Amino acid sequence: MTGALTALFFILRFYDQTETGRIRWDPPIQAACRPDRSVIVFMNSDLLAVLDYMEREKGIKREVLLDAVSSALLTAAKKSVGPARDLRVTIDPKSGEITAHANLFVVEDVRNIHDEILLSRARKIKPDANAGDLLEVEVTPEGFGRIAAQTARQAILQRIRQAEKEMIYDEFKDRAGEIVGGTVRRFERSDVVVDLGKFEAIMPARERVATEDYNIGDRIRAYVVAVENSNRGPEIIISRSHPNFVRRLFEVEVSEIADRTVDIKAIAREAGYRTKIAVWSSDEKVDPVGACVGMRGSRVKNIVRELNQEKVDIIRWSQDPREFVVEALKPAKIKSLTLDNDRHAINITVEEDQLSLAIGRRGQNARLTARLTGWEINIAKDESATQAFEQKIAQAITTLAKTLKIDEVTARSLARAGVNSIEGLLEVDPEDIAGILEVDVERAREIHESARKEHEKKMASI
Repeated sequence: MTGALTALFFILRFYDQTETGRIRWDPPIQAACRPDRSVIVFMNSDLLAVLDYMEREKGIKREVLLDAVSSALLTAAKKSVGPARDLRVTIDPKSGEITAHANLFVVEDVRNIHDEILLSRARKIKPDANAGDLLEVEVTPEGFGRIAAQTARQAILQRIRQAEKEMIYDEFKDRAGEIVGGTVRRFERSDVVVDLGKFEAIMPARERVATEDYNIGDRIRAYVVAVENSNRGPEIIISRSHPNFVRRLFEVEVSEIADRTVDIKAIAREAGYRTKIAVWSSDEKVDPVGACVGMRGSRVKNIVRELNQEKVDIIRWSQDPREFVVEALKPAKIKSLTLDNDRHAINITVEEDQLSLAIGRRGQNARLTARLTGWEINIAKDESATQAFEQKIAQAITTLAKTLKIDEVTARSLARAGVNSIEGLLEVDPEDIAGILEVDVERAREIHESARKEHEKKMASI
């Protein structure tokens, strides 16, 4: 586009229409020295086509572009003609004709060529002009040729860039929080530049999903995080990793969320891996989880597909933190749960076979549950069964040692082998006892005999 504008400006021609009506090219001279002729500057039709193109493709209104051209040409004219009084440049939006005008005082003796015009020449423009009148005169500044066109071109390009930036900010300043679609255009280091049609958006590295790869030409959807009006101009910041991207996808996919029948109470996300979303409905007849899942999972499948197979857990929200945490940790089964209000923590115990399921891979399930509920989550293995077993073993060791008159080490060996009572010991052959205790058979028979006597004594007392 820059090259096209350059070429178009260089083919602008400045024509001089004399009293004879003959049109010929003539280098422009100072306005005050040309009272008997008016200068009409025509804009090339190809430049008008460029303006039409930019209005159609870039969305910049024709009036804004014409104003930019006028301002640029005025800037170039002022550099050539100097401080002319009320110098201005206007463009006919239909024909593209450019005219430069200045308000000059009519005088009998010109002392300031920038502000004054000779009376005799003024009457050729306006027959009833008198000295002292302020007359609008069509002028062409000196040197308004190739150099002036180049200066105008630069100013126009700058104004067009400014107009584009203003349009970006005006159009997107109220669109933060929406989902937009575009095409991956290029990469700037680790940032992804996405073409949204008329504008470009930036997806910084921090807003990318670690598990996703992007290629030039890919069609993607993303969440508008913010429209920042920085020193470099407005920037549209988009994200695919933001939790609200998932929220917006559910609002688009689930009509009950869009009409507020179902509310999204909380979202916790580790982009690319897993998302937990808590939903609730004030209407008892509506199942909020079922509404989000859809018939045969159709709704949530569309969202998972957009998230490139990221896992999505839909959870029923509850005002009771106990119920909420139990739902959030499913499918893990919780054995016990206690609240520590002082530390704003929830202490949870699970069976050993449920521990890895409750914590999740690299602690992900517990971490997301903590973010979702707003409580510190502490998960531990249930030790109650182990403690009961250890207590039973300790009691058996004490009983065997005292009754059979054996040391504690021998009694512990028997108890650990499952021989934790007198009756149990009698059911074991002396040879097996010898193997358990790693003693000779004679010693094993002595222990077995002591057990038999104690058993008989116990039975006699009954």
